[in-house]
Amino acid sequence: MIICNEQDMKAFGAKLIQPGIAPGVITLKGNLGTGKTTLVRGALEACGITTGVRSPTYTLVEFYQLPGFSIAHFDLYRLGDPEELEYLGFRDYLRADTWCFIEWPERAEGYLENIGLELEIEYQNECRKLTAHADNPWGERLRRAINLK
Repeated sequence: MIICNEQDMKAFGAKLIQPGIAPGVITLKGNLGTGKTTLVRGALEACGITTGVRSPTYTLVEFYQLPGFSIAHFDLYRLGDPEELEYLGFRDYLRADTWCFIEWPERAEGYLENIGLELEIEYQNECRKLTAHADNPWGERLRRAINLK
């Protein structure tokens, strides 16, 4: 999938929160500025969260409680050591009622399991190319629901 502007990246993020699909873990790989946080912002806005949306670059995680489910947005760019995730209570966020969006998952090597959908965002001229890899049946169902190859 090719995305060429911020609004389309937000719209794609909004599509990820699918009605009828339980929450799960989505990782977002890509260089700085490829639109990872913008994608998550679109998912949050689709759920009615339009104010107070911050990138968790310094806090590492922002948590949003909604009626019936929650969203945890991780940005692991500044993670010094994967073990720091234990001090954050990382595993406490991995619940059946929580959508977890994890930017820079490669910095958490050895701590991430049961990832449902891996998204990679790459620069392609002035646009972004999104590719997806489903790691479990949940991720495959979501990948099909959003028509992403």
